[in-house]
Amino acid sequence: MKVNDPKVLQEVQAVFARYERALVSNDIDVLDELFWGSDHTVRYGPSESLYGQSEILAFRKARPSKGLERTLRRTVITTFGADFATANTEFTRESSDMIGRQSQTWVRMAQGWQVVAAHVSTRDRTEGDA
Repeated sequence: MKVNDPKVLQEVQAVFARYERALVSNDIDVLDELFWGSDHTVRYGPSESLYGQSEILAFRKARPSKGLERTLRRTVITTFGADFATANTEFTRESSDMIGRQSQTWVRMAQGWQVVAAHVSTRDRTEGDA
């Protein structure tokens, strides 16, 4: 199995960037498209645990659509073979003293790359980097 095959890595970097654009612009249709449409999909957030496509979509529709801009840092995308990848990043928002952390597991499905599991958490900026 090849790790970070350049072609596969480029594909995942592109879909990760598309996800980020959709996230900060609250493009729910694209966000829903990029998450696996399955009851097996899981998304844990700072204050929510969502199981399945319907819970994730309901959360996205109910969350505020303003103030979503953020700056990414320390993004690490790793591909394993041609059909599996992880994406991890930290993010900051001007309006917050917290550092966010986001982890995603991507799998190439028949309809393209999709997130099958995600986790978002935050920590105080004063905690330092480990």
